[in-house]
Amino acid sequence: MPEPGPQTRIKGDRTWAVGADEDVAWINDGVSPGLSISASIPPIFAAYATLVFPLGLESSREQMRPAEDRFDDALLRVLCAHTEPQPWWLGFLDTGGSDVVLDDAPRVRIYSGWSYVLVQAGPREARTWRTDEGRWFTALPELMFPTDRSWLVSSLWDDAWAGVGGSAELISALADDRFRGFHRCTSPTALATSAH
Repeated sequence: MPEPGPQTRIKGDRTWAVGADEDVAWINDGVSPGLSISASIPPIFAAYATLVFPLGLESSREQMRPAEDRFDDALLRVLCAHTEPQPWWLGFLDTGGSDVVLDDAPRVRIYSGWSYVLVQAGPREARTWRTDEGRWFTALPELMFPTDRSWLVSSLWDDAWAGVGGSAELISALADDRFRGFHRCTSPTALATSAH
């Protein structure tokens, strides 16, 4: 049973707020089963995108790391440029083999009951907290959103892509050449109905 009241955990020399189910209820209440982006991103944003992670099936993990790092850095630059200064919620999916950063933190349940460690931090921590051993295609958390919920980035389980919902300006900025393989959907109505 979760502890009552706000929870914190220590990492490094700082104390960090740890999220609870109510911090992700807006996601769970907004997503719907299916194969559309609304399975991971609630249809409440002005625009949507799918970002494909760098993936070299013929390449070793060591060969792919530089491309993955460039992807992570470019994504965070765009997100930061379109976000007012504020904390971000970072969600680290507990796959049993992934680095969840704070092993003793309580989990929140998102989507189909998947367990995440949700920590209030920021872009620097999103980029640096996960160890090399505990990453999949990217070092970034599987879930990221600012406290004002102006955008959401989510990659599900072992997918090689991330869904993004946000402002039209944010999604347009992600259409830059640094994001080859980028797909865009800008109609929330079409998005919401495509899941049925």
